[in-house]
Amino acid sequence: MTNNPAFIITIDVEADDAWNGSTEVTAENAAFLPRFQELCEKYRLRPTYLVEWAMAQSPAFREFGQAVITGKTAELGMHLHSWTTPPHRPLTEADHRHKPFLIDFPPAVMAEKVKVITGTLEDVFQMPVTSHRAGRWMLDETYARILVEHGYLVDCSVTPHISWAGTRGAPGGRGPCDYSRFPEQPYFVDLQDIGKAGVSPLLEVPMTIVRRPRAGWLGRTAGLAGRSGLASRVVNRLSPEVTWMRPNGRNRRQLLDLARTARTQGRQHVEFMIHSSELMPGGSPYFRSRRSVEGLYADLEALFACVASGYDPMTLTEFHARVNRPATQA
Repeated sequence: MTNNPAFIITIDVEADDAWNGSTEVTAENAAFLPRFQELCEKYRLRPTYLVEWAMAQSPAFREFGQAVITGKTAELGMHLHSWTTPPHRPLTEADHRHKPFLIDFPPAVMAEKVKVITGTLEDVFQMPVTSHRAGRWMLDETYARILVEHGYLVDCSVTPHISWAGTRGAPGGRGPCDYSRFPEQPYFVDLQDIGKAGVSPLLEVPMTIVRRPRAGWLGRTAGLAGRSGLASRVVNRLSPEVTWMRPNGRNRRQLLDLARTARTQGRQHVEFMIHSSELMPGGSPYFRSRRSVEGLYADLEALFACVASGYDPMTLTEFHARVNRPATQA
């Protein structure tokens, strides 16, 4: 085993443009995944595809998933959108528009949805499913306990430095979550308080998000603007308060800087994420044209070439095997 940090690629594999409020669910972006997989294999990277219900029903994705499992070139995990995953127990007059968090539902319904999608994925792909990311990033203690009960080993829903206070699910629901004080480094979860390390078998692998100190007039303006209002939005556009290991079409330099500096910061891992629909022109609000997707691939090529040496490529479950369990659970 090396002392290199792990480079973990996570892909939320979900329906086309899941941000819109349409009741029509399509999965055309499954046809665009082989190109991404080929790029990963070019640099010997090992992605984890976190699969949502709609994509689990797609013949094109099933063929793709079988191929990467047979070739042992990737991992398939689970991603759960409550409004598409059975059993259907609507919380609103239009769940596709409100997109309730799973944690908005009663615990029994939460558990049944996890059971159904887990069983489906395991039946289709004939393999255990042990990695997970919550839909819309919303995890709580009840959800974590349900994951453990269904054999999950790894979660990657935590977004350090981020509060989702402005994000809404079902009106009057239990969300959203505030991860602003959660750890950046991986930890085994305390099932009574998921923001703390404990002795459960569930490893939390937080999304790689780092704070960026602002200098000069931007720093002074940010201090005066607070966290809301037009001035705050302008400052965040010019100089984001945090940097995600997530491409947006205009942040190649920040991604490369983060990849280069993470190794000197004592990080155990760097976690990259993207949505499968972002790989298809028009499949997301972020990459609407063929040209913008080609720009995305240029950014991915630069990033993957940067991390091809100095990092250990791992899937989420492979990383779980690397991290030492708490002594009381060894």
